[in-house]
Amino acid sequence: MSQPQRSEKNERNERTISAGDRSPAQMREGYTPMLEALHTAKSNETLASKLHLYGQFIGSWRLDIDMHALDGSHRRTEGEVHFDWVLEGRAIQDVWIYPARRFRTGEAPAESWYQYGSTFRWYDPAIDAWHITWFDPNQAVELRQISRAVGDEIVQIGEDHSGLLRRWRFVDITSESFTWVGEVSWDKGSTWRLETHMRASKVS
Repeated sequence: MSQPQRSEKNERNERTISAGDRSPAQMREGYTPMLEALHTAKSNETLASKLHLYGQFIGSWRLDIDMHALDGSHRRTEGEVHFDWVLEGRAIQDVWIYPARRFRTGEAPAESWYQYGSTFRWYDPAIDAWHITWFDPNQAVELRQISRAVGDEIVQIGEDHSGLLRRWRFVDITSESFTWVGEVSWDKGSTWRLETHMRASKVS
């Protein structure tokens, strides 16, 4: 008796089950179905010229950070940031960590200079600008901004949960380095105060 032919739907279901039925050893090697679905190797071709604004940062960077807290205290530390394409190459997600993971031991203290958060960035053709969402569960912080190129800089502006205006800028951008400047304003942008200054060097 001949075997019944498998339908395309059944074959897809079997592939899905197989993908989700990985051993713990395979998971440790870096494979997870969620990361495979999220990550994309390159930008969306139809938006490539626009996506280059942040696409130029794809990779890993070392950060030399100076933090000037609003209470007047100052701290310097080393950090790291990693950028990559996600969601069919239409968006970029990054992870900012400071102090860098190699300096961390045990549970991170609930202090503002300890950050382990992520930014989701996507370009909106309707306004010819980027929507930026930053979140850090350790600090219970979420910030939304609008971003555009201004001359040779990239400028992101948005209000935090308390109504404080925050401006984050990428300046002095080259293929191997950039500077990130975080500023705050209590008067709706008339004056700005430096909060964070980061010098980034390309790692890979």
